[in-house]
This record gives sequence, C-alpha cells and structure tokens, in this order.
Amino acid sequence: MIQEHEPETVRETACGTVLDAEPAGTADGTETEPEATRRDSGAAESSRANRGWWDRNADDYQIEHGTFLGDDRFVWCPEGLDEVEAGLLGPQESLRGLDILEIGAGAAQCSRWLAAQGARPVALDLSHRQLQHALRIGEGRSLGFPLVEADAGALPFRDGSFDLACSAYGAIPFVADPAAVFREVRRVLRPGGRWVFSVTHPVRWAFPDEPGPEGLSVAASYFDRTPYVEQDEEGRAVYVEHHRTVGDRVRDVVGAGFRLIDLVEPEWPAWNTQEWGGWSPLRGNLIPGTAIFVCVRD
Repeated sequence: MIQEHEPETVRETACGTVLDAEPAGTADGTETEPEATRRDSGAAESSRANRGWWDRNADDYQIEHGTFLGDDRFVWCPEGLDEVEAGLLGPQESLRGLDILEIGAGAAQCSRWLAAQGARPVALDLSHRQLQHALRIGEGRSLGFPLVEADAGALPFRDGSFDLACSAYGAIPFVADPAAVFREVRRVLRPGGRWVFSVTHPVRWAFPDEPGPEGLSVAASYFDRTPYVEQDEEGRAVYVEHHRTVGDRVRDVVGAGFRLIDLVEPEWPAWNTQEWGGWSPLRGNLIPGTAIFVCVRD
C-alpha cells in the first residue's frame, strides 16, 4: 500500500500489506510477473483489476495476516491500533443499537467486533472471495450480520440508512475517485453520522516500499499523483493503487460535505515487533505509516 515497490510485489489492504503478486498467465500456460509502472487508470479499470487481485489473493492474505487481525478485532492499521483503545468511532458503549456500514470489510473482522458491541453492522466488500472468508470465520457463531458484495463508489443502500461508516484500509486507496465514494458515504449516513477511514499515510509515497534502511530515503515526488499500476503483458491492469496528498484527502472530505474533526497518525508501539510489507519498527519509529481521518456528516 505504499509507493515504489518492485514488480514482484504488490500492495494491499484491510490493514495494509505487501504480498507476492499473483503471476499472470500467458497463452502457452507459462507464468510471468506483472510489470509495475505509473500510469493513469480510471474508475472502471481500477475496480476490475482490484476485484480480480483480491479474489486471487484473499486466501494468502488471510493465512498470512489472519492471526494479527483476529477473527473479531477492530484493528485500524499495521501499527496495531485497536478500536478498543482508540475509540475513534465514539465511546464503546455508544455503539450499541447503531446501524454501521463497514466499507472494504475483507473477512469482516471489524464488523464482527462491532456486532459483539451490540451494533448492527453491514460488511461490504468488492471481493467475493474475501466475503467467503467472512462466511468461513463466522460459521457457527451467533453474531450474524449482512455481507454485501458491491463497489464502494455505488453503495446499494437508501439515503440515510446508517448511523456510522468505517473503513480500515478498505477501498479508499484503490479507487480512482475517492471524492465520489465520500459523497456516497455521506448519502447513506444520517445527519450527525461519523465516517472514519484509515489509509496509508500519503508521505509514504515518496519513499521506497521497503521495511529496512532502504525505505528511509526519498525516491519519488510526494506530489506525483500518477497511479501505481501492475499490468500483464498486454497492458491490462491487474492491480491499481491511487495516491492523494494530505491536502487532497482533506479537500475530498470537506468537498463531499463532511467536517474533519481529527486526523490520527498512529505511532509505532514498542510491543509491535513485526514487519508487514513496508511497515516495520525501524520505519514506524521515524516516519508515519498510517493516516486515520475522523469525519462527521453535519
């Protein structure tokens, strides 16, 4: 979920990471690594590419990161910030009875935690395979809630359906027009509803996506908004991620009709010794890795 990685690796979300890319097949059955490049990629191409990428890589993602994410925890980021301690959605006891939309829910770990607090979550994701993992993890549990396969840019809900919306590294880094997603979120929220989402900290796009010392030197312009694209031999995108500066994010939020009430940059905690893609204790102690935007629909 950062910038400047090597062609053999890709970024992803639901708390951000870097995994080996799914090799692209050729006509003779051999496999080739996707080419990493920077080029324009519109809404339709980005959606198609990322749906396919997540469907192919969901199994590996849950195997590699399922223990860290837990089955029913609300973890905002690779730093390990937990909603139990952060309280970004509001006091824990205030969640009871609220209608909550989780966007880019993956295997719905966050929604499962919300349900345990007495909320009524709906878990939405673009990837069919990720939602199958949500069903697998939820099998035999008493806490049931809807799973919806849909694009964040066209939410299939009526106006004013939810009290709160949230997204832990889901959808926002991968869409070509995040402002359109924010407008959709505002539409489905009731007045006073909170919208909280986490993304890779924009400053990380200026650095190589490496956990070691090589990831501490500026290698690209922070102001270059050209999308990061991985494409097959015919130039078809198989993974896309979009960069917005901090200022861009603020303008998108405000332009969609929200009031920004907090911008959280989690510090790397001493207990977290793991490396997760480009996230590591070395980098986390020096530069921010995550930005969490806390917004309200007035």
